[in-house]
Amino acid sequence: MVSKADLVALQALRGYPSVSILAPTNRSGPAKKQDRVKVGNLLRKAIERLEKEFGKREAAAIVAKLKKLVASVDWQQTQEGLAIFASASHGSVVKLPFRVKPRVQVDETFATRDLVYSLNRSRPYRVLTLGHVTRLFEVHAAAAEEIRGKPFPFRHGGPGGGKKLPGGIGINSSATRDTANRTFYKAVDEAVRKIQDGHPLPLVLVGAERNLAFYHGVTTQEGSIVGMLTGNHETTSPRDLGALVWPIFEAGATSERTAALVRLDRAVSANRAASGIVRVWNAASARKCEVLLVEKDFKYPADVSADGSKLLPYTGKGPQALDDAVDEIIESVMAAGGRVYFYNPGELGVHQRIGAVLRK
Repeated sequence: MVSKADLVALQALRGYPSVSILAPTNRSGPAKKQDRVKVGNLLRKAIERLEKEFGKREAAAIVAKLKKLVASVDWQQTQEGLAIFASASHGSVVKLPFRVKPRVQVDETFATRDLVYSLNRSRPYRVLTLGHVTRLFEVHAAAAEEIRGKPFPFRHGGPGGGKKLPGGIGINSSATRDTANRTFYKAVDEAVRKIQDGHPLPLVLVGAERNLAFYHGVTTQEGSIVGMLTGNHETTSPRDLGALVWPIFEAGATSERTAALVRLDRAVSANRAASGIVRVWNAASARKCEVLLVEKDFKYPADVSADGSKLLPYTGKGPQALDDAVDEIIESVMAAGGRVYFYNPGELGVHQRIGAVLRK
């Protein structure tokens, strides 16, 4: 999955033609056998469009790059979706932890909306399972991938962990165990802190109540903790762990989207809002959007005027033709440091499917 930094870099790339191929794929099951065929069909569609517009000779280089990218896909390790990006200066394949609608886009920029959606509604987070063997995972939606590299998985080698508790007259074994646990979880927290400092993400804790209490007593990451799951999951598989933790994290994400709706309503009353594709386009072009709210399936093909200030009827030809003006708005808002939230169809009907809170 692409990181936020990688996404911002991808959005900054410009050049016509920039080709995006988006395809739903499967993690397992009989349908997985059709993934290669479906992506191949989209590849042919992209090639036909390129050769029709530029001619075979002029399109040959980017066509060759697209074929090479498709050939590089590991079809045994796909997730819920696949994104392939190719231009004269760039080529990449991104696995997506959610399903996308199959489509081909040829524009001046890449179609990154689905990646933005993943980083917002299904943005990554980390899960720390606390126990004698403490593991760390990076998760997108319910897809968990274990982080393996020193010191994780982190093993408790002290008394009550890898060593037996001391016994004998006058020795308080419980106190010795508690001291060893605090020492162990301080070391775990320091390792987590170093990872969080480099790339901060929300954190969900998983463990027995006793271990959760020990970790809360020593952690420096209270501000990042968004939820907890009680239970011993030291040996739970990544697939099962992701399924258990996702509802806990999603509850927090839903609260954020609700808060953004409240902000938009208040901004309307304060005359600091824009609604509808035209007004939001103008605000995004002027870098005035602090928060963007958009229905996740809203797409608006259009041409853009030479100075970028107006949306015109869609022709489907040349760099001025945008396959999706909404995608351009999302990129502009993110580039200006704004936040983007996605909603189900119909939830933003009063705002004509797209709205923004404007900066003061």
